[in-house]
Amino acid sequence: MTEAVIQARGLCNRFGSQTVHENLDLDLYRGEILAVVGGSGSGKSVLLRSIIGLRQANEGRVTVFGQDLAGLDERQRSQVERRFGVLFQKGALFSSLTVTENVALPLIEHAGLSRADAEHLAGVKLALAGLPISAADKYPASLSGGMIKRAALARALALDPDILFLDEPTAGLDPIGAADFDQLILTLRDALGLSVFLITHDLDTLYTITDRVAVLAQKKVLVAGPLSSVAQADDPWIHDYFHGPRGRAADDAALRARQER
Repeated sequence: MTEAVIQARGLCNRFGSQTVHENLDLDLYRGEILAVVGGSGSGKSVLLRSIIGLRQANEGRVTVFGQDLAGLDERQRSQVERRFGVLFQKGALFSSLTVTENVALPLIEHAGLSRADAEHLAGVKLALAGLPISAADKYPASLSGGMIKRAALARALALDPDILFLDEPTAGLDPIGAADFDQLILTLRDALGLSVFLITHDLDTLYTITDRVAVLAQKKVLVAGPLSSVAQADDPWIHDYFHGPRGRAADDAALRARQER
């Protein structure tokens, strides 16, 4: 049986009188790319923040590598969290630091490397993320949207994580840039043995690189499984999402790509 590296059980997230999640269960298995989809307001980013510890769920628990995060002391929790790499939706790079400095920062702060060693290793991570050397000394304000995504990905990879969290990684990218980024994630997963938790609304991404899809609806994970089975679930939102014009186009494009390989 495939090992679950993350298990969320009975999660409830509330903001005042508004309940976003109620008794939500979800697993991420070792080595898979899991995509989480859902309509606006379904709480995709809230779920991510609850799992990585940026928000404490009102109820329920999150187990990572068999450890209940809520039961760990600060040192133990820090050790677990170092195994996470997170790419936030808009990159969240420090505007006052160069690309190299952004990637080197976690290596200095958490791995205790000297600045010289950290910046050398940052160059390796930038190469892994597909950024040219010319981008290393630039500041985020002078980067394109695609380059910001790759710089943020390099920073997420800085500490050699076991789990990579991606929040809308292809949002705002042109179709070619988005397709290139999808293939980069697939390559990194295969080369580094990553488990990937991916929030997306990009149908091309879903059909191209995901192993499983989880649909957030009705304050819970309505259905989770291979895309082929999820797309057939008897739910109006799922039907409209996967079987509308864009869904059919993405499915056709993925089929053509498989036939060409």
